[in-house]
Amino acid sequence: MMRADIPAYDRLQSVVGEAAAVGARRVLELGTGTGETALRLLAANPEARLVGVDENELMLAAAAERLPADRVTLRVGRIEQPLPDGRFDLVVSALCVHHLDGAGKRELFARVRDRLTPGGRFVLADVVVPEDPADAQIETTPGYDMPDSLAAQLAWLAEAGFEATVAWSERDLAVVVARGLTAGLAV
Repeated sequence: MMRADIPAYDRLQSVVGEAAAVGARRVLELGTGTGETALRLLAANPEARLVGVDENELMLAAAAERLPADRVTLRVGRIEQPLPDGRFDLVVSALCVHHLDGAGKRELFARVRDRLTPGGRFVLADVVVPEDPADAQIETTPGYDMPDSLAAQLAWLAEAGFEATVAWSERDLAVVVARGLTAGLAV
């Protein structure tokens, strides 16, 4: 179903896997869904343990069937809520953050920064508002989907203390790799 709605889905997932290959030992995934991205994160980081958060219990049940129970902890929760305790070498979110408005994204980016270990990485893969409206390919639902421009999100990441680069973009999709310039503040 994702491939029908998002023609570049497989490419997006490949880039996320490549960007996430950092030798992480502790990974946080925001918006785990059915576990497609989590599988790639675990393959890219063979020693990692992953904490996955999603608001949809049915999707997490499907993810639990696909993911290795000895390496994964799944939690029902919303990304607007406090993030799981502790520090993470890697935080990843694929096709989830566009459900937050601009203020919510800014606040989330600061909370992610606070959960990263020094030198940690945040990989954000999501729907964005393209510069050329003709490049809008993914159907969005007003009030539920709230993508912002890539430029705005890069600015908010910088404001939160990240150095962010675009690893890949195509039409209304982008993968951003962000490295914390400041150490996390909360434990």
